[in-house]
Amino acid sequence: MGKKVIDIEIDRLTNSIENSVTGEVFDTQVVQLHKSDKKNINPAEWLFDWEAELDLSDREVFKLTTVNNPKIIHGLLSVEDKTDHIFIHLVESANFNKGTNKMYLGVAGNLFAFACKLSFEKGYEGYVAFDSKSALIEHYKKNLRATHFKGQRMFIETVNALKLVQKYFQN
Repeated sequence: MGKKVIDIEIDRLTNSIENSVTGEVFDTQVVQLHKSDKKNINPAEWLFDWEAELDLSDREVFKLTTVNNPKIIHGLLSVEDKTDHIFIHLVESANFNKGTNKMYLGVAGNLFAFACKLSFEKGYEGYVAFDSKSALIEHYKKNLRATHFKGQRMFIETVNALKLVQKYFQN
């Protein structure tokens, strides 16, 4: 398997996650996933090997759930603290949040916003970097206001990171 690149569509920037049919908005929380949580991840329901990701000592894995139903995972995020920015290794929406019949909008944006929030909390001024699938570079420029650095590397700088954080984490 070659270098992993971020290959997730930002369907909509919401202030949480939104039911795609009813428009109902649900408050979310992003919490760290631990090795003991492996039993809650069915590998058949995810494209990436999240169990392996949890075993990497330089990574932290987070799950996105709704506040009212913390057992259902809507998305997963793997990041690395690079001591001056946060690097996103993987982002994935749950199967039921993918494709044209997805149940909830805003999952990917929520996870990117959380990475930016983590960067601010660590004193990195919101800086987040990731490697994008080539075909999605323009998509991330438009939807996340990410900057294309070179090759497939992209980053989100302070001003745009703050906009994402304020959109998803109003308190």
